[in-house]
Amino acid sequence: MSVTTVRLQSEIEQRLEAIAQRLQRSKGWVINQALAEYIEKEQREQERWRQTLEAMESAARGNVAEADEVHGWLQSWGTDQEREAPDAGNKE
Repeated sequence: MSVTTVRLQSEIEQRLEAIAQRLQRSKGWVINQALAEYIEKEQREQERWRQTLEAMESAARGNVAEADEVHGWLQSWGTDQEREAPDAGNKE
């Protein structure tokens, strides 16, 4: 494990200290947990953006499903005859 130094605003330091005491953990442990969660969240967000941009580019190339197919698929949700998602086709 490596050591990193950060400057904290006094309010953040006080809140960190209170959380660490309540959890009976070190401030370092709380910081590690918080950073791990933040990094995971940011990575998910970046992946979501990548997928969104990819989908937008695909739609711009004409890779879309027909509206009536999508409506039929949505209407089948929760029924005994639930359909597979319609294929957008590959028009590239």
